[in-house]
Amino acid sequence: MKKGKKLYEGKAKIIYSTDSKNLVIQHFKDDATAFNNQKKATIDGKGILNNRISEHILTNLSQVGIKNHLVKRINMREQLIKLVEIIPIEFIVRNIATGSLTKRLGIEDGTVLDEPLIEYCFKNDELGDPLVSKEHIFAFKWATKKEIEKIDNQLNRINDFMVGMFRGIGIKLVDFKVEFGRYKNNDRKEIILADEISPDTCRLWDINTDKKLDKDRFRKDLGNLIGAYQDVARRLGILHEQSNIRPIKYSKPKAVKFKKNKWK
Repeated sequence: MKKGKKLYEGKAKIIYSTDSKNLVIQHFKDDATAFNNQKKATIDGKGILNNRISEHILTNLSQVGIKNHLVKRINMREQLIKLVEIIPIEFIVRNIATGSLTKRLGIEDGTVLDEPLIEYCFKNDELGDPLVSKEHIFAFKWATKKEIEKIDNQLNRINDFMVGMFRGIGIKLVDFKVEFGRYKNNDRKEIILADEISPDTCRLWDINTDKKLDKDRFRKDLGNLIGAYQDVARRLGILHEQSNIRPIKYSKPKAVKFKKNKWK
């Protein structure tokens, strides 16, 4: 598959065209961002780990009937994926209260929810990805009722699978965020999962110690982000004990003023 021109560059990934109109190449960057891109750093090896972890999880999800954009991993940093029309909503599934949820509602951090909570945020960095309701989604035609019903069903299935998968390796799935898109399959469009699933997009806590194994290590200046991501990869069985991806030291970002908002 021939790699073409850059189509889009986001905070963590770059999308390139290919010689197929329905397929693109997704490149995982080493950039780390938080608080709507107001805190930034480059962390060597992060993109490699996210590529491997996301490939592993998406492959397993496809085996239980969750259609997604992954075609195959091409190399250590890139995947061949299906080209989709992204729905402009970030879908968040929460199993344990933390982050913006506790700040908004005054709930004690770490409170286990009786059942998964699904939240919707309008994808717009300039607005801070505001929380919206289903009524907003329908009113502004970001998605149809039928599409949201299907996505909600998929979210619960994804959550059920990942909670069990992570529990089996001693990790709590606290919450995660994903995106969905419309994939043109012959003459019809179908809704598929169209996002990475990695420690960048999930909150993962050790089941015994509550040690954070996700991007909160960057958000909260806890350090050793690569070591935490490596730990997740090893537990999933996709990284050997001896790896050429080493924890590194990186300069602490300068303090910036930013509006309190939901996690990214």
